[in-house]
Amino acid sequence: MSFRKINVALLLTLLASSILLASCATAPAPVATRQPPPSEKIQEHIVSRGETLFAIAWRYEVEMATLAAVNGLRPPYLIYPGQRLNLNTSSMPRSASSGQVAATPVPVAPTINVARAGAGSSPGPAGMGSSATTRPSAAPPRQPSSQPSQASVSNTFSAGVWRWPVQGSVSKYYDSNKQLKGINIQSVAGRSIVAAAPGAVVYAGSGLRGYGQLIIIKHSDKYLSAYAHNRKILVSEGEAISAGKVIGEVGGDADNPGRLYFEIRENGKPVDPLRLLPGR
Repeated sequence: MSFRKINVALLLTLLASSILLASCATAPAPVATRQPPPSEKIQEHIVSRGETLFAIAWRYEVEMATLAAVNGLRPPYLIYPGQRLNLNTSSMPRSASSGQVAATPVPVAPTINVARAGAGSSPGPAGMGSSATTRPSAAPPRQPSSQPSQASVSNTFSAGVWRWPVQGSVSKYYDSNKQLKGINIQSVAGRSIVAAAPGAVVYAGSGLRGYGQLIIIKHSDKYLSAYAHNRKILVSEGEAISAGKVIGEVGGDADNPGRLYFEIRENGKPVDPLRLLPGR
């Protein structure tokens, strides 16, 4: 091969390499570097079998009365599987919320679901997705055969009357990032759990994932308290409760049988229980 032919071949090779490098320099950035789309806030909830309005309101951290008003529900707040509930409560006037404190007692009825038998599951306390993977055929709610029992709570409830729900020490504290919305009280399996203040039981069951056997007590239009991971529930929905009444037993958490998880909510939002409980 002549010297001239070798030079021509070398020049062609260098030219091809230059073109390849130029095309790589102008290639688009990898997909992995692009920003993901912003997450979307859940705007509705599809009711699953066994759910109640109080449980749904608790899960999404909204006041039950506000959720009912947004969806045009009236006592006894009948809901049914497959029903779509609007969760956009931000536009609801404050007067429609249960946070308004009146001078007279307010009746509190158990939140009825016509398919209460057969508890359904729902995501954990921090989950915001719909709990329904398949939707049963929606049917109009049937009227209950008898009016549910009602208990009254006083709107003159004072936040200064709180007491500790169980003997023990705090092992995990509420944090401002809402990763822990209450406190863990380390106690002893089998020990009695008592109501932290007077009120009425508005939820007693195991339909909220992450809470085990759960009791929720309504103390006023402003305050609710919750007692999770009971080994036994000793009260029923609609029952009037005095402060210090035994409502359950510690021991429902298989991984930590001595734990009670305790929450207080003010106007539907979790607050630090230590802000309200008496010092020790």
